[in-house]
Amino acid sequence: MSLAEQLFMFTPVAAVAALVFAFTKSAWISKQEVGTDKMSTIAGHIRDGAMAFLSREYKILAVFALVVAVFLGYSGSTSAQSHWLVAVAFILGAICSGLAGYFGMRIATSANVRTTNAARKGLSEALTVAFSGGTVMGMSVVGLGVLGVSGLA
Repeated sequence: MSLAEQLFMFTPVAAVAALVFAFTKSAWISKQEVGTDKMSTIAGHIRDGAMAFLSREYKILAVFALVVAVFLGYSGSTSAQSHWLVAVAFILGAICSGLAGYFGMRIATSANVRTTNAARKGLSEALTVAFSGGTVMGMSVVGLGVLGVSGLA
C-alpha cells in the first residue's frame, strides 16, 4: 500500500478527531459564565433570532439542493464520463455543510455572551473564549467535510 493510500485511510480518523475536539471545546465554552440576567436575556433573543434565520435559510437551500441534485443525477446517468452518484455526493456535501453551519451558529451565539462576560475580567480571558468559539466552527467544517469526502471514496 502506497503512502498516499495509507494517508487516505487515516482521513476518517482525523475527521473524527476534529469533531471530538470541536465537541470538547463546545463543552468548555458552555461551562463559562454567561454573565448577568440581562446579558443572558439578550443572548437568548439573539440565539432565537439566529436559529430562526438559519431554519428559514435551510428550508430554501434544501429545495435548491434537491433540484440541483436531480439535475446532477440525470446528467451523471446520461454521460459516459460521469455517474449518478455525483448527486449523492452533492447531497452529502450539502448536509455536512448544513450541519457545520448549524453547529457553528449554536456555538457562536453561545460564545458571544460568554466572551462579553469574560471581557469584564480581561482581554486574555475574552480572547480565549472567542477563539474557542471559532475553533468549534472550523473543526466542525473540517471534520464533517473530511467525513463526507472519505465516506464517498
